[in-house]
Formats: sequence, structure tokens, C-alpha cells
Amino acid sequence: MRKTVIAVILVVLILVSVGIGLEIDRPSTGLVVYTADAYVAESDALMANFHNATGIAVEPAKGGGSYTLAEEISQGVPASVFISVALSTYARSSLGQRYSGWAIAFAADQLVLAYANSANSTVEKIVKLFSEANSTENASQKDAAYRDAFMNLTAGSVSIGISNASSDPAGLRAYLSLEIAGSLYENNQSFFINRIADNRGVRTDSNAAELVSPLISGDLGFLYIYRSAAISKGLKYIELPGQLSFGNSSMSQFYSEFHYNTTAGQQSGAPIYLYASALANGTDPAASIEFVSYIPGNDSFLSSYGMRPLKEPLLFNNTQPPAGIMALISAGRIVYGGPIPA
Repeated sequence: MRKTVIAVILVVLILVSVGIGLEIDRPSTGLVVYTADAYVAESDALMANFHNATGIAVEPAKGGGSYTLAEEISQGVPASVFISVALSTYARSSLGQRYSGWAIAFAADQLVLAYANSANSTVEKIVKLFSEANSTENASQKDAAYRDAFMNLTAGSVSIGISNASSDPAGLRAYLSLEIAGSLYENNQSFFINRIADNRGVRTDSNAAELVSPLISGDLGFLYIYRSAAISKGLKYIELPGQLSFGNSSMSQFYSEFHYNTTAGQQSGAPIYLYASALANGTDPAASIEFVSYIPGNDSFLSSYGMRPLKEPLLFNNTQPPAGIMALISAGRIVYGGPIPA
């Protein structure tokens, strides 16, 4: 009798484990989109519009730091489309067997310094300094005013949220922006980065979204974040000069002259674009390409999020894009932007 009971228990355990395995491996019920954490709301809106237009089922966007998501995707998680804010995440070295060799930049954003609505007197003073610098017309006086603002920002009197540069491009761009500020206002790229480190003025997390709550609660004075994310989360923010915001496409060459080291190697500055690509060996390949092809011309609503939809979306590629993307090129709806970095 005892042997029979044990045998029954073993059979039940095996069936349960098989059932769990089947649950894990069960195909998705719709388009699976992995997206940069700052753009989950925008991605969900794009997918909802796409679903309404085509009837194709979609799942809620899965958010995270772009570099972290690329690593997860390369390890084989079920995914259809990757929406990232860093072109380097589409490289073969980032995506492995999920590398498709192409991505479309369809909207631009910029880096800002967000601060809490209930700012303390120190934060208010720094905000005022940046406002005065922005309104100064004389070039030399303007540089001096921005230098004063950054000296106060990095003095250690307030904590600044900067996400991990190796997992989140927002953090990378924050450090690149501080490098540029050091070059412009102190003739020393490392000046403000070293100053903020010496004064223990940085609080970090895996992505900028995780630092919003500490900002709102007052644990942080400022947070480097994308303007669209600041708007969607109802945060006040300081607009940085074009040289520091990565929001001016005409300054691509200038941005590229600045570099910062991450665990993936040296990264260079570039305008902030939101990219999309259908993944190789992904779920729902036909629907994935149809979704990415749908974005150009159907993304004007992104301006309400503080983004700038590109009049001419840019194709970055190292391989021949799918027929649906080639049709957009032939129709003049997207233009060639360059190669994807190795």
C-alpha cells in the first residue's frame, strides 16, 4: 500500500512538472514588444493603434533598460519587436542570434534634468541658476552662468539620480552630458564627473524609471531623464542647452566626439532617437515586420509625449531589410541613415 501511494505521488509530481514546463513554453498570444523603459506608454499606444488598424493581437510592452533588454533578448526570451533608444543595442554583439541587421529611427527626444514639484530651497536655487543661464544672451556670460549652475548642481548639496550607464542609455547620456559640460565650461571633460563623485552626489539604479519615486518623495533633488518621460510622469524639468541635451540632430558630429566607457566598451555620443526593429528568430515574424512598417506615418501623436516624430525616418542597416521595409524606401517614406555599429 505504501509503495502504491509513493508511486502515485511521483506520477503527480511528474505531471505537475510537465504542466509547468508546458506553461513556460506556451507561445505568446500576441505581438511581444520589448521597449526601453522610458517609452512603455508610447509603445503601448503605438501597439493599440496598430491593433485597431489591423486586428493583430498585441501584448503589453515589456520595459527595461535598453542594454539590459538586449541581453535578455539575446538569451532567447520570446520577443517579436525591439524598441530601443540606443542604436548599438541592435548590433550582432548585443543581440546574437536575434540580430536582424536593421533598425528604423522614427522619433527624437532629448535629455533633461527633472526635479520634484515639492522642491526644497537648494533645488529651487539651482533651478533658478539654470533658468538665468538659459536666458542670458551674451555668449561668454552665458557660459559663466552655466558653469555656476553646474558647480552648484555637483556640489553634493543635493542628490542627483543617474541610471546605470551600462544598463540604461539615459545614464550613459547623463555622463556624456556632464563630460560635455566639463569641456565647455571648465576645459576639462572629467571635471564635473569627478566633482560629483568626490561629493558623493549620485544615486543610481538599473534604469531611470526606478529613480522617479525617490525624486517625487524628495530623496533626490534632480534626475537625468528623457523629456518625454518627464512629461508623461508629470515632472518639472530643466531644458539643457542643445550641446548637452543630445536633442539636436544637426550636432551629430559634435556629440560623437565625446565618449564614455561602459561594461560593453566605449560608447560615443549621438542624437537621441527611438528605434524599432523586427527581431530575427522572433515570435510572429510577419506581424513584427508589419508593425515596424506601420510606425512611419502613424506616429504623429508622439508629439503629445514631448517627442519629435521624424519627417523622414532613418534606416540603419548592415543587411538587406525585409520587403515591407524596402517598399517604404522605394516610396520615399524612410531614408538611409547609416550602418549599425559593430
